[in-house]
Amino acid sequence: MAMTETSRAVGVVLRRRSIDNPWIDHIWSPAMILDHVPDTAPWTVLSSEADATIYYAGAASIDLFSSDTANYRDNLADGEPRIWVALRRQHGGSELELTKVTADPTEGEAIFESGCDVIGTVLMPPGIASWIAAFVDEFHVERVFQKRKRDRKSGERQNEGKARS
Repeated sequence: MAMTETSRAVGVVLRRRSIDNPWIDHIWSPAMILDHVPDTAPWTVLSSEADATIYYAGAASIDLFSSDTANYRDNLADGEPRIWVALRRQHGGSELELTKVTADPTEGEAIFESGCDVIGTVLMPPGIASWIAAFVDEFHVERVFQKRKRDRKSGERQNEGKARS
């Protein structure tokens, strides 16, 4: 069976919050995912308060793969499904670049462990949850786990040819 893939463009909104810290003066975090791409320029300030500024960071793509439907299903079944957002500083500077937006918890955790500069989760909008649920319904195939059995004969043969010291 061939793998099926589909994508959906979304908008990403970030929060830049001032903090009292001797080494850094602010932190970035994802604020929300928009289930559409607005007609707004990337890095437009949407709102500003004394200690936080909200930016429309730009468009990104959520990619779904039929081989990962179990992960999407688990995310949806969690009760509060999440979207992972990862950003990286461009060439050591202060500007951020969107690197990944995913609904796959396994991929999200792998990105977290890869050392991206900013990674966080936001609640999945209902429209995106419905889109992912329809994808899972159409393409999920339950895979039965089969424990592999060791072939004792071949294991013995591997040891027969080794010289004893």
